[in-house]
Amino acid sequence: MPTSNKTLVLGLGNTLLGDEGAGVYAVRRLQELYPTINDVEFLDGGTLSFTLAGSIEEVDNLIVIDATQLKQSPGAVKLFEGDDMDRFLGSHRKNSVHEVSLMDLLAIAHLAESLPARRALIGIQPEYLDWSDAPTDTVARAIPVACDMAMDLISQWRCEGDQRPKNRTCAETEMKEHGGGIHEFA
Repeated sequence: MPTSNKTLVLGLGNTLLGDEGAGVYAVRRLQELYPTINDVEFLDGGTLSFTLAGSIEEVDNLIVIDATQLKQSPGAVKLFEGDDMDRFLGSHRKNSVHEVSLMDLLAIAHLAESLPARRALIGIQPEYLDWSDAPTDTVARAIPVACDMAMDLISQWRCEGDQRPKNRTCAETEMKEHGGGIHEFA
């Protein structure tokens, strides 16, 4: 069981291509809302690079937020966790401006025997993927939903890490230590 329970929230995308930047916009929002959460790093991964492999290998938990072709209505948000994430990425390789694929980075981490045991992809269905320096209104409304999903996962994974006092349930610990709200992290 991981001792540090360190989580990386990686936002991917190109903010010059409208909704393609959804993951980056989500991570920026999380950085503003939660600037100092213990053992959580919010990282703008841009359009991906092999240099991100090291960041992925150093954590116990990985959450990736990205614009993803979900074959749903624009603004739909879907969570793929663990093996579901791996299957989705393997079968839905998207054409994008990313230098390398997320699957490539996960393969590097796997070969280095450092693949995060807990990993998830939060996909946001884009509406517009062309020159624009902002997401569409539809995707902008979906970004807070994706951020809430990320924070829910962080809370869940912390509870699974069982780092609470023996006399309290995980929910009681989260509520007490974080001001009574599940997303009000210290």
